[in-house]
Amino acid sequence: MDQIRRPSKLEQKVALESYPALFSALSHITAEETEIEIEETKERIKIPFRALELLTDILKAMSEGKPISIVPIATEVTTQKAAEVLGCSRPYLVKLLEDGKIDFVKIGKHRRIKFEDVVAYKLKMKKDQKRDIIDIMGFDEEIGLYDS
Repeated sequence: MDQIRRPSKLEQKVALESYPALFSALSHITAEETEIEIEETKERIKIPFRALELLTDILKAMSEGKPISIVPIATEVTTQKAAEVLGCSRPYLVKLLEDGKIDFVKIGKHRRIKFEDVVAYKLKMKKDQKRDIIDIMGFDEEIGLYDS
């Protein structure tokens, strides 16, 4: 898998221009697949509707300058890739694995983690962080640090 990187300014601009048009076009498509034409080559390509929906999601994220990475859900990733997805160090990720916080398999000396498990853990982390912030704000309110 390639290293995750932010879209360039040009990519961001093109995505910003393309996203609304594709989003609008999707509302008029009723078939499970549609045909698109590559203007430069006049080549026509059939594309599943779901792939066009994913392309819309990609263009939206790129237009916002967000890095994009597409990985099939059942993919197993290395500890380094999983750490990048979670935004933590590889040693910290290994500790999470060894503590049983994220499932993994060992192939020889190497640990492999299902990408979907990494994403699930990341969502759980965000949910826990949000809950903790709400708890802290509630406590601060109780002791009078906030006027509500």
